[in-house]
Amino acid sequence: MKRALIALALLSAVAGCGYRLESGSERFTDPSVRMDVPPFANRSTTPDAGAVIAAGFREELRRSGFRGTFGDVGANYLVEGTVRDLRSDIFSHGTDRFSIENRLTLVVDVRVVEVVRGGVLWKESGLTETASFYAGPDAQYTEANRRAAFEEVARRMAVRMSHILRVLL
Repeated sequence: MKRALIALALLSAVAGCGYRLESGSERFTDPSVRMDVPPFANRSTTPDAGAVIAAGFREELRRSGFRGTFGDVGANYLVEGTVRDLRSDIFSHGTDRFSIENRLTLVVDVRVVEVVRGGVLWKESGLTETASFYAGPDAQYTEANRRAAFEEVARRMAVRMSHILRVLL
């Protein structure tokens, strides 16, 4: 009981000092903020990987509360990225020694620049997301599953980058 009262007193003292929890910053929800998110450079073998990642990131920013606009003219922030790798690794084999389950790994480098000040707000190399997909004797089945896994890792990457940017802004 005594510990509960001490904890309550500490929480009251912290609340009295002016600290408060917020779900986002004013810059993130400011409608006058303009962000440039061009398609990411693509070093993978999937032709549209860079465009899919950037489009998913813009969509996730909107979903998570970004109220600004997107475009390159007059942008406050520039988000540049590179899809460094998108590889499939065999995760499990069947009795016939052919792969049953594969793991798709997406590796992205990202950099956010504050255009007006010219400083780098966030830079990270090697952000990684993975998803599994099943393979079969039918090439169309395997490729459809691989594409679904790619869309899943792209979505996860967009959510992850959006969360980080929301904290930074």
